[in-house]
Amino acid sequence: MSGHDIITIGASAGGVEALIRLVEGLPFDLPAALFVVLHFPPTSTSYLPEILQRAGTLPAAQARDLEPIVPGRIYVAPPDRHLIVERERMRLTWGPKENRHRPAVDPLFRSAAIAYGPRVVGVVLSGMDGDGTAGLRAIAQRGGVTVVQDPADAIFPSMPESALAYVEVDYRLPARALGGLLAELAHSPVPREDAYPVPEMLRLEHRQMMGELETFDMNQFGRLTSLTCPECSGPIWELHEGELVRYRCRVGHTFLTDDMIEARSEQIEQQLWAAINQLEENEALALRLAENARSRGYARAAASFEEKATAARERAALLRRALLREDAGETA
Repeated sequence: MSGHDIITIGASAGGVEALIRLVEGLPFDLPAALFVVLHFPPTSTSYLPEILQRAGTLPAAQARDLEPIVPGRIYVAPPDRHLIVERERMRLTWGPKENRHRPAVDPLFRSAAIAYGPRVVGVVLSGMDGDGTAGLRAIAQRGGVTVVQDPADAIFPSMPESALAYVEVDYRLPARALGGLLAELAHSPVPREDAYPVPEMLRLEHRQMMGELETFDMNQFGRLTSLTCPECSGPIWELHEGELVRYRCRVGHTFLTDDMIEARSEQIEQQLWAAINQLEENEALALRLAENARSRGYARAAASFEEKATAARERAALLRRALLREDAGETA
């Protein structure tokens, strides 16, 4: 029987240090392929493959679309592309962001779980949010092995803590011990894949990510809410997986509860700054109209425009003060 030869790893803030320690413990003849998602800004350049190759003995490179999977290699998701694992090959997709990230950890974990079932190992490392939690649950559902960096060992423990809160994790270890564990798992037997069928919800989420669902009943995902998606303003459905609650829109943007609150807070801030801009534009327009009216001898019209300019200026100032007070409170 095949060993655990598909190793998927997700990390965010503090993840480079954890990945270096993990890779240092991997043998040169590891009979498994590693797939890594680290959150990057979309316009950044990733030097992670070079960093990981210097840290260990395995060759590392940025993943390429339709590239065949070769054991003993490390494949890193490029910025602004989701890394998807299929049978014998990889895909890169500009699909909807999940947990406000692209690349995101959940699509990698979910796709590997669907394609390889019990052969998959999922590893969650240091990071500041909950990305990877739902994906790790998917790996567990398909009989794979779930591993989390000990939060006490993580620079930013939020990602490991989220996984531990919602998944019955198989291993919880410091990063330096993970390489040895993965080497052992790569040589250990796995159960039959048909013993862990793919849940229909998992299949639907993957097909939506890959653009394979044109018309379907979103109520299959969960309960329609009154919320709108912070990314595309579409309707949002609430998904319950045990105690884990997620939100998913029609096109596939997905949020954990904390991500949803943060994304909507950012959306509100953007709207408030846009409102300030519009009010200040109204003030400038009203003052110009007042000047034109006064130059033509229409004193009453000029006064009316000046009143409108004053009202717009006061409203803009009120909103600006409210935003600045909130910023001061957050940084105090």
